[in-house]
Amino acid sequence: MVRPVSERRGAEAGTGAQAQALPYSTVRPAQLSERLRGLSALTKPGVRGFPGVDAAQELLAQTMRKDRVKGDVLDLTAQGGLLASLPGVTLRAVEGSAAALEVLKEAGLDAQAAAPGDDLSSHWPERARTVALVLAGDRGNAYAQAQVAWAHACTPPGGTLYLAGDRDKGFDRYVRQAGAAFGAGEVVARDGGMRVAKLVRRPGPTPPQPEAETYEAFGVKVVGLPGVFSAAKPDKATSILLTELADLDLSGQRVLDLGCGAGLIGAWAASRGAQVTLVDGDLQSVRSSEQTLAAGGLSGEVLHSDVGAALGERPFDVVLTNPPFHVGRGVVLDVAREFIAAAGRHLVPGGKLYLVANEPLPYETALSALGTVREVVRVQGFKVLELVRAGA
Repeated sequence: MVRPVSERRGAEAGTGAQAQALPYSTVRPAQLSERLRGLSALTKPGVRGFPGVDAAQELLAQTMRKDRVKGDVLDLTAQGGLLASLPGVTLRAVEGSAAALEVLKEAGLDAQAAAPGDDLSSHWPERARTVALVLAGDRGNAYAQAQVAWAHACTPPGGTLYLAGDRDKGFDRYVRQAGAAFGAGEVVARDGGMRVAKLVRRPGPTPPQPEAETYEAFGVKVVGLPGVFSAAKPDKATSILLTELADLDLSGQRVLDLGCGAGLIGAWAASRGAQVTLVDGDLQSVRSSEQTLAAGGLSGEVLHSDVGAALGERPFDVVLTNPPFHVGRGVVLDVAREFIAAAGRHLVPGGKLYLVANEPLPYETALSALGTVREVVRVQGFKVLELVRAGA
C-alpha cells in the first residue's frame, strides 16, 4: 500500500521536537491541531507557522471545510499547502516565499511563485471561482492593501474570496477596504484574535496597487516595494552595520548580501566597487532589490532563494547580513542559524562575515564553529560581529 505523502514523511522525519531538530532544508509534516483532524500540510523552517501552520490559515481551512468548498481554489498565500487537503478541492497554490515554494513542490502541488499584483492568467487562463488569502498584516498597511487589490483582480465577478487574518494586525480595517471593492461580505468565523471573512465580488474596477517608496541612505537610492523590510527607511540595525563598516575596502571583492530586503546593503557594497550577489527568500524583496540596483545604475545579481539554496558553488570574500529572526508572528532562529551556516559554506578561507543582531540573540557559538569571532561594536541594543573564516 502507498501511504500519503504526509504519512510517509512522518515515518521518515518524526514529529514534535524531533522534527524541529532536523536539518534546515528537510521538508516535514506540519504539526496540526486536533481541529484539523483529517487534513495535512508540509512545512520546514522559514515557512509561516513552522513547525505547525499559521493560525489564520488554520481557521481559514476550518471555515472552508465547514462550507464544503470544492473544485478549483486559488490560494494566494498557500504556505504549506493545507487547503489542498480539503476534500474535493483542487488547489492552485501561489507563494512568494522560497521556503514555502520548496514545500509545495515537495507536496506535488502546482505552485507558482508570485507577489501581489502579478497576473496569473498565463498559467491559469480561467479564473477559479473561489480564492483564498491570508492577510500579512505584520508586513504593513501598504502590503495588505496590495494583497486585497490582487485578490480582487484574481476573483471573477460572482466569485468568492475567503479572507483570513489577525484582528490585532488590522484585519477589521482591511475587511472594510475589501468590502468596498467587492461589494458584499461579512466576517463568518472568529477564534481568539483570528478572523475569516467571506466576500462575493460584484463587477467593478480593481483598486490600484500601492506605489513603491523611495529614500536615500549611505549614498544609495532605495526602492522599497510594499511589505519589504526597510521599505520606507533604513532600519536601525542596518544603519549601525553600515556606519561601522564605513572604512571597509570592498573594491573588487565578491560580496554576498544575505537577506537583502530592499537591497540597501548590497547596493551600498556595489557602489564601493564590489561584485555583489543579493539573496532573499521573499519574491517581493528580490524585485525591490532589483529596482534599487537599477535606480543607482549599479550591477549585481539578485536571487530568489531559501537562504543559500540558489547559490550553488559561488565563493565570496565578504558576507554582509542583518538576519531575520521572525517568520510571521513567531521568533524563529532556525533561519538566522541557516544564514550563518550558508556563510560558512560560501566564504573563502580568510573571508569575512559581518553580522548585525539584537544584543540578546545567541549567534556567537554558531559563528565560533566556523572561525575567529570578535565583537566589532555594541550600541543601542545591537551588536556587530565579525567572523574570519578558518581554513588554509
